Amino acid sequence: MSTHRTIIEPFKIKMTEPLHILTGEARQAALEEAGYNLFLLPASTVTFDFLTDSGTTAMSAAQWSAMLLADESYAGSSSFFRFEAVVQRITGYRFVIPTHQGRAAERLLFGLLVRPGSKVPSNNHFDTTRANIEFLGGQAVDLVIAEGKDPQSRHPFKGNIDLDRLDRYCEEHRADIPLGMLTITNNTGGGQPVALANLHAAAAIYRKHAIPFILDACRFAENSHFIKQREPEHAGRAVREIAREIFDLADGCMMSAKKDGLVNIGGFIALRDERWVQGLRNSLILTEGFPTYGGLAARDLEALAVGLDEVLDEAYLSYRLAVTRYMAEGMNRIGIPTVQPPGGHAVYIDAKTFLAHIPPEQFPGQALAVALYRQEGVRACEIGSVMFGKKDATGAFVPAPMELVRLAFPRRVYTQSHFDYVLEGLTELVRDKQQMRGLRIVHEPPFLRHFTCRFAPLGG
Repeated sequence: MSTHRTIIEPFKIKMTEPLHILTGEARQAALEEAGYNLFLLPASTVTFDFLTDSGTTAMSAAQWSAMLLADESYAGSSSFFRFEAVVQRITGYRFVIPTHQGRAAERLLFGLLVRPGSKVPSNNHFDTTRANIEFLGGQAVDLVIAEGKDPQSRHPFKGNIDLDRLDRYCEEHRADIPLGMLTITNNTGGGQPVALANLHAAAAIYRKHAIPFILDACRFAENSHFIKQREPEHAGRAVREIAREIFDLADGCMMSAKKDGLVNIGGFIALRDERWVQGLRNSLILTEGFPTYGGLAARDLEALAVGLDEVLDEAYLSYRLAVTRYMAEGMNRIGIPTVQPPGGHAVYIDAKTFLAHIPPEQFPGQALAVALYRQEGVRACEIGSVMFGKKDATGAFVPAPMELVRLAFPRRVYTQSHFDYVLEGLTELVRDKQQMRGLRIVHEPPFLRHFTCRFAPLGG
């Protein structure tokens, strides 16, 4: 990429979609109707939708063109074989099982392997991963390094797993561990990457204890580019080559292709050997579809086959990470603390620091997310005590380690002028932060409460 200060999108725009710009009064009414849960807002009330980067990508002309070639045969579709060949080429894994999205892949794999009392170590498990393990009576074990829990630490690879703790944990609990994992990049901890050296060492520990090693690879390309940027010994390597080395370390992967697959729907499991394949395909047929479509239309498989190659374009990846860095630095300049260093797909605001007057049990992250929407029409996602807080055996509230608000940027959707506009408006948010108040939950489901729970604001 050029060293010019202005970030340019490495693509041209051929189709547009209007932004929805509401008045402040209309946004407040929408908040009240949604119970102050931004997941429950109609998209037509949102101006800048940074809720997630999952499935929100703008697809390329090549992807739309490929969709027209789709073979919608129920079984043995040629579209599946094109998709399968791309996954095999990028990962080196022989067996490819399509699913309609990442959580379906999690449900299939964990449904086969996890039992009550099972323990699954990783750096950090994200929300659906954790929920799918816990729903089956297992325990999702987070072993991220200490720096990964410190929003202001500038460690270049805060997604790393703590190798000493991992080795001890595997030694102590080997009989209860059906598989071990690493999430790349580490979404829960701020979109932070995992170093290639750490991946090698973790793989060696899992091999030492004869534990199958599965990657949560939904942002594998972004993680690979961070390795190129931040591990000096890999600076001259191609991102595609780094990605392949990562996959070579593991026994397989799960992927929500709605991220680094550059598509709006899709996912897969890919495995090196066939020991789990028949069981997974049996479950797939019961719940998702035939093994050559797995709950997807063939046109989606075609788009995904193209997207998995496009995402490894280094000009695109340089632009992608530059946008996140630009937004984080812009927020820091006006007094909004963010997780350091900036991650790949999102900026994470440190709500615990920014709203220090709101205690964790009043959900400062959710309060800030509500204020972002009310002020700017920005829909963001709380990653704090709404998502991960819980009660212990005595009923006491146990807050999440960090109170974050994630602004996840859809791929190839917004331009620099959009981001500049958002930054300009955030100055008022900084000015008025002491007037913000917390929230209380008035309704919640038993699992993944952040998706559908409802809140009420606390008084001043």
